[in-house]
Amino acid sequence: MTNHIMFPSCQTLAEVQSLLEGIGSDAGGIRIMREKAIFRVVRLQAVPTKAANLIKQAFLARGADAAVSRHSADLSEAYTDVLIFATLRQYREALARMRLQPWGLRELADELEAALQNSLGNKQEFRN
Repeated sequence: MTNHIMFPSCQTLAEVQSLLEGIGSDAGGIRIMREKAIFRVVRLQAVPTKAANLIKQAFLARGADAAVSRHSADLSEAYTDVLIFATLRQYREALARMRLQPWGLRELADELEAALQNSLGNKQEFRN
């Protein structure tokens, strides 16, 4: 038995939609799955540590992850960078949660959403 293994590009929603259509996925399934196929790593710089801890919780609760400084646990440093590892679906869900939190997370969620939109191209639909 010969296996044909491929690593298709999944950088835009259009690419993912084309791949899913190409294997005969249902239109309803495509709408559900397309945001799960695009993964982005984002670095946020100089985030207030209290806010960074909430960001980490928001992403962990959605099956994604976020790395913060080890000093975040004891709040011994005022700021930390944050690395987020998530699919577009996980970003969408976490951003909605972040908008309900204090310490400037509503504004940061708006900035992060705009950055994700730009990473997909302006014609993409990534809006909460």
